[in-house]
Amino acid sequence: MQRIFILLLLLNGSVIFSQESDTILSLEEYLGLVKKYHPIIKQAKLITSESEAKLLKSRGAFDPKLEVDFSRKKFKGTEYYNKLNSTFKIPTWYGIELKANYESNDGYYLNPEFKTPDDGLYSAGVSIPLAKGLLTNKRMATLKQAKLYTKQAQAKQQLVVNDILYNSIASYFNWLKNYQAKLVYKDYLLNAKTRFQNVKKSFSAGDKPAIDTLEANINLKNRLLDFEKAKIGYIKSVLEISNYLWLENNLPIELETSIIPDISTLQKIDTVLNSSILNITDNVIENHPKIQELKTKKESLSVDKRLKANNLLPKIDLEYNFLNTDYDAINSFNTSNYKTGLSINFPLFLRKERADLKLTKLKLQDIDFDISVTEVSLKNKIKSILQEIESYSIQHNILTDLVNDYKKLVTSEERKFSLGEGSLFLVNYREVKLIEIQLKNIDTEYQLFINKSTLLKTLGNL
Repeated sequence: MQRIFILLLLLNGSVIFSQESDTILSLEEYLGLVKKYHPIIKQAKLITSESEAKLLKSRGAFDPKLEVDFSRKKFKGTEYYNKLNSTFKIPTWYGIELKANYESNDGYYLNPEFKTPDDGLYSAGVSIPLAKGLLTNKRMATLKQAKLYTKQAQAKQQLVVNDILYNSIASYFNWLKNYQAKLVYKDYLLNAKTRFQNVKKSFSAGDKPAIDTLEANINLKNRLLDFEKAKIGYIKSVLEISNYLWLENNLPIELETSIIPDISTLQKIDTVLNSSILNITDNVIENHPKIQELKTKKESLSVDKRLKANNLLPKIDLEYNFLNTDYDAINSFNTSNYKTGLSINFPLFLRKERADLKLTKLKLQDIDFDISVTEVSLKNKIKSILQEIESYSIQHNILTDLVNDYKKLVTSEERKFSLGEGSLFLVNYREVKLIEIQLKNIDTEYQLFINKSTLLKTLGNL
């Protein structure tokens, strides 16, 4: 796979990054790349394209048709027959078919019923189903279902896009979380190095015992170990987010090390995700893509049910054609010259038709159960997510206050230690608790991000 390293950051539809200093890739710019270039987003568009092609195909059942049938037989100098039959048919919505026909037959052994005048025989007529196929038929049902399938495909496309956008957003948040964790460990690694150097100098000057240098060195190694672990987590998150970054012609992108996430995402997330509207109404549930997909499927089954019910009727087809030998006088047909026919077909037990209708009714009941279950599931899931968002918001505020308090506590202990009143052990202990609280705060912020995007995914609004 060809790898392309991003050198520029997306700006006004173009990718503009810089290697000289860290450049921020915001969530909004990142989502712009995903929506524009990701192959699955492009693939989702094929769903509606396929439905439009099927709709075009179903409309083909109503296309006018021209049929020509010619046959000739000649044997040992005798012309047995010449038969030409050409027909132009126009199917209409309610199963009625309009026809125009030209027939010219001659020959020594031609069946007398097929014999026509020398100039041929013109006819214009209509074929009408009087029972089965009049109010609904296979052509009508197929076209209606194709239109519904187009609507269903749009809902399905929205669900596919929702899923890929949600996964991409989750990857961005994971990238941001690991970046923040790496910054935390990097800062305290620098603190540990500075403290170790200061303790060594104090020991050399006779102000600190040798045990403090050992403890400072142990603390430095622990911070170094934590930082290396954080780097691994960050590298994995960078590779994960690269799965969603593409350019034109399906070329994958791998982030440069100078590209960093936007740490101010918390203040912008409601604007970017449009998740500030948290007033959930029944209309939101009714308009959910999944509910729309199921309801459209139910409409399609209802069309199929009407067709199956219509199949219980007898098949009675009436055909009537006016006849004329003069093409120029085709508008003055004589009602005394005609060809007509009546066809009746009716199975005695209708076991197949009754079984088909029963199966369709069962499918309709099944889809009703699906709609009810999905609606209740969505409502309960939305309530649960809203409660989680509220809880994580409160936790985040509390943890932010705790971080500030612990920072003051660590600063106080460091001042006491520098004055010779405290101990290095207590400074390290306070600092460890501060790191734990900061990481908890980062994780809580991540959970808040994820729940807000999960809410929009659940609502089908991503």
